[in-house]
Amino acid sequence: MKRNVYNFTVLLEQDEDGWYVAKVPDIQGCATQGKSVEEALERVKEAIRVCLEAEKDPPQPLKFVSVQQVEVKV
Repeated sequence: MKRNVYNFTVLLEQDEDGWYVAKVPDIQGCATQGKSVEEALERVKEAIRVCLEAEKDPPQPLKFVSVQQVEVKV
């Protein structure tokens, strides 16, 4: 069985309870969490596999450019 290899950008954030949240911008709804960065990264790999198995078409990852923080006054 041939296996495809993909590279995805994963965004890691820490929530107010100290959990690390991992999100994959290239795959809508693909996210998970862990108590450590390592755990979140292992879990996101499994989440990506599950999301890819559910997709009909192969993913088209976006080219990563940068991460920016912006300030918005409301």
